[in-house]
Amino acid sequence: MSILVAGGAGYIGAHVVRLLLERGEEVVVVDDLSYGTAERVSGATLVELDVASGGAVKVLTAAMERHGVTAVIHFAARKQVGESVERPAWYYEQNVGGLAAMLLAMEAAGVDQMIFSSSAAVYGMPPVEVVPEDIDCRPINPYGETKLIGEWMMADCERAWGLRWAGLRYFNVAGAGWDDLGDMATLNLIPMVLDRLARGETPKIFGTDYPTPDGTCVRDYIHVHDLAVAHIAALDHLAGGGSMSEHVFNVGTGTGSSVREVVSKVLAATGVDRAPEELARRAGDPPQLIGDATRIGRVLGWRAEHDLDDIVASAVSAWRADPNRPAIG
Repeated sequence: MSILVAGGAGYIGAHVVRLLLERGEEVVVVDDLSYGTAERVSGATLVELDVASGGAVKVLTAAMERHGVTAVIHFAARKQVGESVERPAWYYEQNVGGLAAMLLAMEAAGVDQMIFSSSAAVYGMPPVEVVPEDIDCRPINPYGETKLIGEWMMADCERAWGLRWAGLRYFNVAGAGWDDLGDMATLNLIPMVLDRLARGETPKIFGTDYPTPDGTCVRDYIHVHDLAVAHIAALDHLAGGGSMSEHVFNVGTGTGSSVREVVSKVLAATGVDRAPEELARRAGDPPQLIGDATRIGRVLGWRAEHDLDDIVASAVSAWRADPNRPAIG
């Protein structure tokens, strides 16, 4: 009996894989290694595969049957908002097509439990500052649309053949649970700031005239280790036969931090004294986006354990421990 983690060599997936391995689970990782490495999932069985490629359903079905897979945690997706706007059809092919292949394989292999990596991007620009799960979802980019469609697909599979599923809508993920599992990409705020500091450049802040306390965007930052624990909580809930009358869960802290605050904390943690460059707003950035985390606490018994200081400290530590990263300061 094993758990299949699609995209398990990536940033978030590798944390979930490590937690599963630490508690003695058999883990099968399916990943094309575009955002991760095999070393990050040492101890798991690795199937190198793009789940959106031709023939993926056959390979996935065979892997599930061979390894006695009982549940799937699905991270495999493209996640760059700007890229999704430039290449929308490709994003649908990758994110929706890849999930469709996984669901077809699960149906064929008789695997009926799925934890889906969704996103707060499904909300778009909601008219409230703290967002509950039952608000109308109106994504404003193809990336967010693919995640919302993914939730619809699983609901349809539930009605059609009994899929049991949970979708975790997470907010701004950062930090590192272990020094060797830092964020390898530079697509999110903290690694982007660290990257600029390492190259002797100044951090950038996009937009300082938002209707927020310091004029910069406010976001809900969640530690990647806390997020990984949330996946395990959802997995255990399904495995234990728990009721799933509510399928989607915000994963956040319920509190917000501004871009200026995050940049300041990164500068303090690195010991670099460099004033950030203030630039114009980027299109599509809502002023504030904070997740109401009440439901996940009530249903799954989960709550965030780490604060922003923990997130920043762990991100800086992982950066400095990575021999492939340039030194800061």
